[in-house]
Amino acid sequence: MSWLKIDKFLLILICVVVVASFFPCEGIYKTIFQHLTTAAIALLFFMHGAKLSREAIMAGIGHWRLHVVVFLSTFALFPLLGLGMKWLVPVGILTPTLYYGFLYLCALPATVQSAIAYTSVAGGNIPAAICSASASSILGVFLSPVLVGLLMHTQGGTSDTLHAIGSIVLQLMVPFIIGHLCRPLIGGWVQRHKKIVNITDRSSILLVVYVAFSAAVVEGIWHQIDGWSLLAVLGCSIVLLTIVLIINTFVARLFGFNTKDEITIVFCGSKKSLANGIPMANVLFPAAAVGAMVLPLMIFHQIQLMVCAVLASRYAKRVAREEAAKLAVKEEIKSA
Repeated sequence: MSWLKIDKFLLILICVVVVASFFPCEGIYKTIFQHLTTAAIALLFFMHGAKLSREAIMAGIGHWRLHVVVFLSTFALFPLLGLGMKWLVPVGILTPTLYYGFLYLCALPATVQSAIAYTSVAGGNIPAAICSASASSILGVFLSPVLVGLLMHTQGGTSDTLHAIGSIVLQLMVPFIIGHLCRPLIGGWVQRHKKIVNITDRSSILLVVYVAFSAAVVEGIWHQIDGWSLLAVLGCSIVLLTIVLIINTFVARLFGFNTKDEITIVFCGSKKSLANGIPMANVLFPAAAVGAMVLPLMIFHQIQLMVCAVLASRYAKRVAREEAAKLAVKEEIKSA
């Protein structure tokens, strides 16, 4: 499993989908789980707010050119590529529902935890990654519903954008702000109990996935999506991620960013957040549609983790070589 770089959390997600497929929550149980899900999501973003360090944000805020590239990749490049996938529907590669799922994926903000973690492993600019990923996550609360509305309206879909933003701000942003304001009181506790925070993070996602797929199963999702559709989502996710990685690398080198900044751009500009995406989908779409809408996101999320794990290892070796070369030059200068 470790050789394949498969995230254990993905396996748990798959188990939750299987359980929801055979034992969907209905009736009074559905209402109970929906209330639990709302509370869990609020707690999740409260914890994210409490974790966010103002010092870390200030340390990376000066790299504005880097942040512009990352934001354009997240909120412009991805949506354009998503629109370009429309031609896959007439030829039968994607169903209209899965195409909308990819449009939704492309409108989401970047991840925070994995983007920073991979930047750190690869030897990139960590303060800039913290600032860029955190800002993307916060801005996504406002930008993602707008993008979803624009993209799906363009494609004939409907979305009450203002209502969606209001709902997301209330359910996600308000707990986030309260958590951040409480940071002086609970920040130390949060730092000492990161495992509890991670459990809260993942448990919230599992709850949302279970409720979403329960509703989707009741509406007959597995009569609409077959093995070919899953294979098509897998292939499209790989191609989408590859294009974004290539473009981000090319742009970083074109504009003269150093290796550490290039690493930050590549990892922060190519991620899409499962932690933000699933709760947002719960607000933006009807309950019966959420399962199908987040399916491309769930698959893309795992692919980005596996591919970026390999990239991070290669970048780490490159940074080590560059550092060794710089050290050798300094030693030569001293000896001269």
